[in-house]
Amino acid sequence: MYLRKIYSKNVIECLNSSSYINHLRNLSSKSLKPNVEFITDNEKITTQIEQRRNKQQVSPLIDSFGRFHSYLRISLTEKCNLRCQYCMPEEGVPLSPKSHLLTTDEIIYISKLFIDQGVRKIRLTGGEPTIRKDLVEIIARLKEIPLLENISITTNGLVLTRNLVSYQRAGLDSLNISLDTLQPKKYETITRRKGFERVVAGIDLAIQLGYKPKINCVAMKNFNEDEICDFVEWTKDRNVDIRFIEYMPFSGNRWETEKLLSFRDMLNLIQQKYPTFEALENKPNDTSKAFRVPGYEGQVGFITSMTEHFCGSCNRLRITADGNLKVCLFGNKEVSLRDAIRNGCSEDDLIALIGASVLRKKKQHAGMLNLKSMENRPMILIGG
Repeated sequence: MYLRKIYSKNVIECLNSSSYINHLRNLSSKSLKPNVEFITDNEKITTQIEQRRNKQQVSPLIDSFGRFHSYLRISLTEKCNLRCQYCMPEEGVPLSPKSHLLTTDEIIYISKLFIDQGVRKIRLTGGEPTIRKDLVEIIARLKEIPLLENISITTNGLVLTRNLVSYQRAGLDSLNISLDTLQPKKYETITRRKGFERVVAGIDLAIQLGYKPKINCVAMKNFNEDEICDFVEWTKDRNVDIRFIEYMPFSGNRWETEKLLSFRDMLNLIQQKYPTFEALENKPNDTSKAFRVPGYEGQVGFITSMTEHFCGSCNRLRITADGNLKVCLFGNKEVSLRDAIRNGCSEDDLIALIGASVLRKKKQHAGMLNLKSMENRPMILIGG
């Protein structure tokens, strides 16, 4: 279904409604997100919508640079049972009241809207998505939506041994599991919690159930750079995709350039031990540069957001747990779909609002040195 009725006065009324304005004022008063910029400039948005009016057959998921966004990441909660240093400030974060978070029905409704426009993959994130007691229901209801091709989750893996079978029966297609070290003591240091053995058991269970889990490892100098080759060796007998992620700056994680372990640095480390380490073919929208050691069961990837960004092929959009559409992980412009829904905006107007937001997406992020000084949500409040 393409954009049909373009931004009527109902959307303007939704944006100007007292509850929406009060919501923005409440958010701006929190020290947590002092400089997150919400889209409230009706004149600019209306101009962009008028441009779409002249292109009736343009999908609202295509931005001004021709990128089509077929991948939606939905954060289900702001809560987490770990306290990872790169994700959450040591002092924690103020959590939104439950009434501010998307309900199960709102999550499904928003998902259907995006699927109707062309989204084919949905990833459920957090916080920690497995904290949601209705996660099995959400997966099952998403699985019933025609045209959706893949449902995945990103999880810390702590409860997989208990719940993964239920997730699979509900329709879970794939999963990413966070693990930044293969040493139990280091695990406690980075997460500020125990649980290493449970995570490894969850990974092994996922393999037994037929998944090829992606293992997300945030690479940091003076923390786990001495384990890069250990992770590669893990792929010898495990059918996993180890994905080394360059350390990224977010509010509260005390990012420093000196902590950044770059893709090229990691590649050099690996090639010294594995001279035959070889590159694999990547799909057009892949965020990870894929490699493998010939003969090993699994593979390795590198997510190079800081040193070799892949913004030009980005096909991802994000919905935060409190219902804001975020078109770029590093951007600080957001628009509340939750408030629009709760103020009675029609489906066509919501699609128009989504299209206006996507149209404002920039060509690329601001670069790692500029990102360091930009205010953004802590990662836990965005969704991994």
